[in-house]
Amino acid sequence: MEAQAQGLLETEPLRGREEDAVASADFSSILSEEEKEELKAELVQLEDEITTLRQVLSAKERHLIEIKQKLGMNLMNELKQNFSKSWHDMQTTTAYKKTHETLSHAGQKATAAFSNVGTAISKKFGDMRNSPTFKSFEERVETTVTSLKTKVGGTNHGGGSFEEVLSSTAHASAQSSGGAPRRAEEELQC
Repeated sequence: MEAQAQGLLETEPLRGREEDAVASADFSSILSEEEKEELKAELVQLEDEITTLRQVLSAKERHLIEIKQKLGMNLMNELKQNFSKSWHDMQTTTAYKKTHETLSHAGQKATAAFSNVGTAISKKFGDMRNSPTFKSFEERVETTVTSLKTKVGGTNHGGGSFEEVLSSTAHASAQSSGGAPRRAEEELQC
């Protein structure tokens, strides 16, 4: 008997077909005219209260917006404040602090390592420049430049910079190409 009583007193909400069955049930034949009138009056009163509550809520939302405008608060400012607060809260966590310390330490070590590599490379280039192989290569380049200058530019044996060699080579090229058209013109005149 208890099981039958429990079935009648279920505490779970109605679902699916049960809701549809209750919604489509016609209780008007069970109710007296007086009960129907009371329920209609209660229905009208509930609808009026709901309308009033909606109007009050709308008025309060407008008032809230007015206050925020007077205080200079807008959606963007609120987002900025929320972001700033969240960022601050995150920075105060132990995990963030440990990660920040670890990355900072790793950055310092990486900077020191790159500095050491740069110093080592500079030293190697210095050592290489002072090596006999590099000196021999440098002498060969100077000899070649001097030889080119002699062939192209004349008797200037004083050495010179690479830019001087290039300009003298360009000058010699311009003179030799400038002379060829004159000869062709002279031959045409004869």
